[in-house]
Amino acid sequence: MPVSAARKIAYDVLRRVESEGAYASDVLHAKLGAAVRADDAALATEIALGVLRWRGLLDFLLERALKKSVERLDLPVAIALRMGLYQLRFLERIPARAAVNESAELVKRAQKSSAASLVNAVLRRLAAEAKEPPEKFLPAGISLGERLSISHSHPAWLVECWLPRLGETQTISLLRANNRTPRLASSLHHPERRDEILESLRNSGLAVEQGRLLQSAFAVAGGSPTRTDAFRRGDISIQDEASQAISFLLDVQPGDRVLDLCAAPGGKTPTLARCAGRNGLIVAADLHAHRLRATREQFKRLNLSQVRLVELDASATLPFGIQFDRILVDAPCSGTGTLARHPEIRWRLKPEQLRELHRLQYQLLHSALKQLAPGGRLVYSTCSLETEENENVIAEALGNLPDVERVTASEAGLSISPHLADGVEVKNLFDDLGQFHTAPGAYQTDGFFAALLQKR
Repeated sequence: MPVSAARKIAYDVLRRVESEGAYASDVLHAKLGAAVRADDAALATEIALGVLRWRGLLDFLLERALKKSVERLDLPVAIALRMGLYQLRFLERIPARAAVNESAELVKRAQKSSAASLVNAVLRRLAAEAKEPPEKFLPAGISLGERLSISHSHPAWLVECWLPRLGETQTISLLRANNRTPRLASSLHHPERRDEILESLRNSGLAVEQGRLLQSAFAVAGGSPTRTDAFRRGDISIQDEASQAISFLLDVQPGDRVLDLCAAPGGKTPTLARCAGRNGLIVAADLHAHRLRATREQFKRLNLSQVRLVELDASATLPFGIQFDRILVDAPCSGTGTLARHPEIRWRLKPEQLRELHRLQYQLLHSALKQLAPGGRLVYSTCSLETEENENVIAEALGNLPDVERVTASEAGLSISPHLADGVEVKNLFDDLGQFHTAPGAYQTDGFFAALLQKR
């Protein structure tokens, strides 16, 4: 029995994610070229990302049938079992026979033919109970954190971090949001041509929706915007709405000297450059040369010739002989605000990494604040939900730098209010200290944090 193109692609994506540490979205982007049929691309994406989101629950159910850990299986066998069970439980339009038989064929394709009968037998057994709610199989007497961890497919340590801080109701809401397919949000690089650009996208066969958080943002469905003329011309980019909002918080003015300190892959820089205008100075810096090369290609597509790219280690003393009016520190982080978009992160992240990230993030912020001009504004942002990476980093910096203070909540709100979509209240985006927050699910965005700081 031949294996469908969609399942081959999904299998190869999952293999690379598990064996090479790749990101599923990057591998899918590389594999789903114009030669791949749209329905195959959609199914491959659904299976690959669905397996990654629900891996914890899938493994729990598989281990009941296997009587041993999935981790003890050869990787091709584990991937085929997860793919088969995901289709049985979550994809109602896929016949059980196809899910089972093609999963067995996948292990043969991976030269693990001896395991094909195991895959077939286990999946047939689990197909009989595929309509049963997973809660039915949970062990008696387990803790709330363990129960939520299994039924919502998240690491137990992460759930147990969120429960005391968010409470049960908000934690469940967050877990559910992380398991939903996110909107494919996009940014508009020429707002004055909005109607023309969106009409072009519709003519390409895409459905276009208004932004939920920002006036200038939009989302598409029914295909990939990267295949459109609007994307190739540099009119649009794929970018989450909360990520787009960060650039507006910096409140760049015409002629400003702007430093985007952790710029790659360059998603936030275009808005900064547009606001600074031709008389502004825009410097985009990053540690990694290969990421800067990708950023340079992005800027070529967008015709951003005025941006200066610099390779540097921003955790050390910065090499600039000038101070900047505006600095963005979009710090490397755990990415726990993006688990719907990058589900593999939840299985890779370890508790000790939060402490390591905190140290790096503080160093980046400390270096950047030394380069900030008096009266200037700095935005520190992450796509993390964790206190260690957000509030604690800001508190440490303010404790050590007496000439730095917070931008007040009212001032912070003024910078973004003109850009918000109808019905979005600015007060709901900021806490009492003027720190910006978005939670996955609220506006169908990723989870972002930002603090606005200024130098006296």
